[in-house]
Order: sequence, then C-alpha cells, then structure tokens
Amino acid sequence: MPGNKPSALTPAQQELYDWLADYIGLHHHSPSIRQMMQAMGLRSPAPVQSRLRHLQQKGWITWKEGQARTLQLLGELGTSKGVPVLGAVAAGGLVETYSDIEERLDLSQVLETRGLFALTVNGDSMVDAHIADGDVVLMQPVVEPSRLKEGTVVSALVAGSGTTLKHFFRDGAMVRLVAANEAYEPLVIPGEQVQVQGQLVAVWRQV
Repeated sequence: MPGNKPSALTPAQQELYDWLADYIGLHHHSPSIRQMMQAMGLRSPAPVQSRLRHLQQKGWITWKEGQARTLQLLGELGTSKGVPVLGAVAAGGLVETYSDIEERLDLSQVLETRGLFALTVNGDSMVDAHIADGDVVLMQPVVEPSRLKEGTVVSALVAGSGTTLKHFFRDGAMVRLVAANEAYEPLVIPGEQVQVQGQLVAVWRQV
C-alpha cells in the first residue's frame, strides 16, 4: 500500500505486529509460523495465518502464504527503519547531487547495545580523533579491560583525578592514557589506579 497510511489494526493483529517488529529488529530475519504461535500462545497455525493475511491486506506487511521467512514489515516500524543514506557530499569540490535512496543507516544496533551510556565531552584533548568540546559520546561498558585493543578510545576513571576520555595503552604495570591533541601530554598511571568505564561506540554532534 505504497504512499497510503496502513489501516488500523485490531488488538490481536497489533499484538502480532508489535512482536514481529521486535523479533525482526533483534534477529534481522522473520520468524517461523511455529515461533509466532508460541509467542501468541496459540496451538494452531490457522489464527496466526489469519492475522498475517489481515496485516497484509491492511498494508502492514508483505508475505507469501506458506513461506513465513518471506515476511517483511511495511508499517511505521517496517523496512523504512533507519536514516536514509542519499549518496555522497563533497567537502572539497562539487559532486553530482543525489537522486535516489541507496541504503539506510540503521542505528538500531548501536542504540540496542547492552548498557550503552552517553557522556558530554568537555575540552579539546580529543579533537584530532574528531571528538570536539560539547560532543556527546556513546560508550559501551567494558566487561574485560584486559581484552581491550591498544589505542581504543575509552572513558577512564583515574583515582583521585576524575574521569577522562583518551586512547588506552598498556605499558607493563602502567597504563598510558593518550590524548588526540599534541598540546596534551600522555597520562602514565599505575594500572590499579585506572578503572575503564566504557569504550567509544559513536559520536553525536548537534549542529
């Protein structure tokens, strides 16, 4: 039903659609009829198939009956999810303008990261890593600091000094926290005095 708003759903149809949206968003593929039956608490595939037919007729999904894995969402939570990537833009000379949507930038995997948290950046010590004063950094909790790759951008709590955002390096029993700005000297600190709180996932800049 391109260009038209999908028709309203009954509570039972909405329940199935919401579950499908959650499942597909998490697993990136559609579920089987049996999985839908179990999720809806049904013992027969007939009610599920009936709901699917109504969802299709009302413009919320596409589906080839008998082939559950062909199911795609068309509603507000459907295949249009994500930010459209319309092409490239030049920071130097001009390039041909975009015309068609090539793909979508799906932020759901970032935003669904377990324990994701945000910090506002104060200062310019990370400008050469394209992280500026006032930016918001999205951080993923670090469960095993010993497995961090050298150079990872982390938020680290330094005993008696507070929290800082820096590149992380090990040097024996010491930890080096290195800025991305030559104006700042590296911080060399005993490892036991550094608590790595999170590693950088993304940077958000409000313009």
